[in-house]
Amino acid sequence: MRYTILMVASVAAMISVSSANATMRISGDPGGLIIAYAERFAAARASGEPVIIDGACLSACTLAVAILPRSQVCATRNAVLGFHAAWRPTGNGGKATSSVATQAMYELYPSSVRDWINRRGGLSGRMIYLRGRELAGIVPACDGSSTAEPASRGQRAVRAVKHDQYPHATLAAQPLR
Repeated sequence: MRYTILMVASVAAMISVSSANATMRISGDPGGLIIAYAERFAAARASGEPVIIDGACLSACTLAVAILPRSQVCATRNAVLGFHAAWRPTGNGGKATSSVATQAMYELYPSSVRDWINRRGGLSGRMIYLRGRELAGIVPACDGSSTAEPASRGQRAVRAVKHDQYPHATLAAQPLR
């Protein structure tokens, strides 16, 4: 599953056109379909587009720290990452945990994130939040302002990312979240 997600994301990145002159700024992102986020961050990785986490980045949005190299992503003091087990909708409108998708996402995270998750009991249906000093120890800090980019980069235009800008892609008949 891990390699399927990476392969699909890599192909999407190769056919995507993304501006290397902009910076993606994430704030208030509740997450969504895993494959859509894998594609988005693989395209950003391929283009070299810097990513600023400046608010909530929950669920599949946390793939930013899994797919992007540390030199391409930073977090402001407003940043919060929220992790939980992956799930898929059931026929009766409920949710069913997907252990395969959960394990695939978990394996993509850097060891520092996996260690942090393990210290909190692992991924489950309950959201766990990484913020503040703990987050700063894992994700590089931006250069001080909420519209800054990673400190190692020069000035670029900042584009805000709204959750609905990226259409949901379907990997299977029942999408994973």
